[in-house]
Amino acid sequence: MRITEEERGYLWLIGCTHLDYRARVAALRAAPPAELIARAEEIFPEAALSVLPPRSVREREADAFLASLAKKGYFAVTLLSEDYPEALKQISTPPLALFGAGNRELLRARKFCVVGSRITPPWAEKLAAKVSGEIASRFAVVTGLAEGGDLAAIEGAMPRGNLISVLPCGLDMCYPAAHASLKEKIRASGLLLSELLPGEEAKKYSFHARNRLLAGLAEGVLVVSAARRSGALITANCALDFGRDVFAFPHNVGSVHGEGCNDLIKKGAYLVTEAEDILSYYGFASQEKELPPLSAGEEKLLALLKEVGEAHLAVLAERAGMQVFEASAHLSALELKGLAVKAGGNRYAAV
Repeated sequence: MRITEEERGYLWLIGCTHLDYRARVAALRAAPPAELIARAEEIFPEAALSVLPPRSVREREADAFLASLAKKGYFAVTLLSEDYPEALKQISTPPLALFGAGNRELLRARKFCVVGSRITPPWAEKLAAKVSGEIASRFAVVTGLAEGGDLAAIEGAMPRGNLISVLPCGLDMCYPAAHASLKEKIRASGLLLSELLPGEEAKKYSFHARNRLLAGLAEGVLVVSAARRSGALITANCALDFGRDVFAFPHNVGSVHGEGCNDLIKKGAYLVTEAEDILSYYGFASQEKELPPLSAGEEKLLALLKEVGEAHLAVLAERAGMQVFEASAHLSALELKGLAVKAGGNRYAAV
């Protein structure tokens, strides 16, 4: 990991002192970053009397911190680094540094954020994965690591390797812990990012701070599901504050996990039913989509699903004039072709 002397000073300030964000910013205003280690007594007169070690120790601390990052295969970018995301510099509290593991080149890519609640309806998960996969042909998809909407975005974008997952904890940690193996897969094919030091665990405030990064990194944010109070809505509100574009899936009236999405649309968010709604907004040419070949029964049931939105297997069979077992076989085929999804309780919805 090659760094300049200025970046080294930045990283010593972040990795080897216990100052908060405001104190670090004040220090950076007080002296050039390359002189922080040498002039620490002058910059931090109170700390110099009690907690600041001698300069020689500070130099060793900085080198040891950088060596520990390199040993783990991590990298760091600071506000001075060439590949620090320009979009993040525009927000009110940009992270002084980002720690990453994986494909560093993705920092230079155009980025689009996809988020959703941990409890996301099956149809929305399926559609989110499909949309994310198509968006990943043009953007690096930015998301978290949670169940539901985030997981769907990861599923769609990961095969293209155009995926950035922003963590609410340091790179050494994993939240949720159950996604440790998934985290490593993302590192292998995409990029993991955090503004926290590698060994820091997720805290209550970490999630809100992480959500601002999700919105700050991206040109736009798609909310695939959100209750009236959810982290996905916090990300959307951050996006609005930062002047980013906000998009949302529409949900059925009365759907608890879609109320936030519907509210966003009523307030002016762009309604999305397919990736084309987003890609065309950013000026990308329309891509012709070919439907897989369908049997007559599959065509009939797909048309019914598009008409009713979501229905029970027995109702669909009756309306299609089929036996339940026959309708079930056709619906299973539609699932395999990515055109329908099981919505729970033997109910189906079109994708």
